[in-house]
Amino acid sequence: MNYLGIDVAKAKLDCCLLLEGQRHKSKVVANSDEGVEQLMAWCKKQGFLPADLHAVMESTGCYHEPAACALVRAGMRVSILNPARVREFAKSQGILSKNDRLDAFAIARFGAASKPEPWNPPAPEVGHLQALLSRREAVEQDLQRETNRREKMAFTHPPAAVLASLMEHMDYLEQERDKLSKEIDRHIDQHPDLKKDRVLLQSIPSVGPKVSALMLAILRQGQFVCAEQSAAYLGLVPVERQSGSSVKGRAHLSKNGPSKVRATLYMAAVVATKHNPHIRDMAQRMAQRGKCKMSILGAAMRKLVHLCYGVLKNQTPYQPLYHPKGLTE
Repeated sequence: MNYLGIDVAKAKLDCCLLLEGQRHKSKVVANSDEGVEQLMAWCKKQGFLPADLHAVMESTGCYHEPAACALVRAGMRVSILNPARVREFAKSQGILSKNDRLDAFAIARFGAASKPEPWNPPAPEVGHLQALLSRREAVEQDLQRETNRREKMAFTHPPAAVLASLMEHMDYLEQERDKLSKEIDRHIDQHPDLKKDRVLLQSIPSVGPKVSALMLAILRQGQFVCAEQSAAYLGLVPVERQSGSSVKGRAHLSKNGPSKVRATLYMAAVVATKHNPHIRDMAQRMAQRGKCKMSILGAAMRKLVHLCYGVLKNQTPYQPLYHPKGLTE
């Protein structure tokens, strides 16, 4: 298996094909369907069919998705990498400079060294759900900004026209938020698998409509092989900082992945420590051992993700008396 590193930008793809020994070849194409076709033709010219190559690229918002999907459709194995891990690997290999050509080389080297798991595009209905959730999140952020401005205006006495404009915009954003929420519910109800999975998720105490839709979009991406992996993706695994007798830092959450998801899970975890049997009992045990409130809530968020993963994997509703071995504190 030969590795093809791709550094993704909005307009172009810098590609590096690793060959035998220390040799490699580079190619720059447009980040478009035509550019991907040119890349495939170039690889074939080098003597490689899609099945012979493992393409690796960093996660770059939305810019990597069209190229990744096109390469998967062509029959190539594709992996999506965490940019921070690639950068740390590059430094460990003595690659201190940073430009698009070197980044593509570092990505290819990282792929060859770590042999990452393949990525597959989410099902169309899951991708649609993710787009709706992303749009609702953007509207909610705009609404929160306008709410903050209104609070500030209470101390500045703005002109009536300014206040009217602000209130009108807030009303519009609230209507858009509600409209998107209804569309999310309608979309889930239209797809029996999504609807069934949402019912399973909402059988977990403290998981309501908003959290269930969010976890459905994340867990149905198909990239997680265990509950621990999904929690790690969301940045909910503890990171220790201890060394010898002098370094005794307190463990903290890694906080990788989407922060908005963690914020939503945080509020659900607060409720879960009071109303979810598994998480309430765990929180009480941790409190008796002297753990601080934030450590307890971090563990509650992590276990909540484990429970969500478990009900979807087993396709069974939440069972309050069930104590699986994998759900540890």
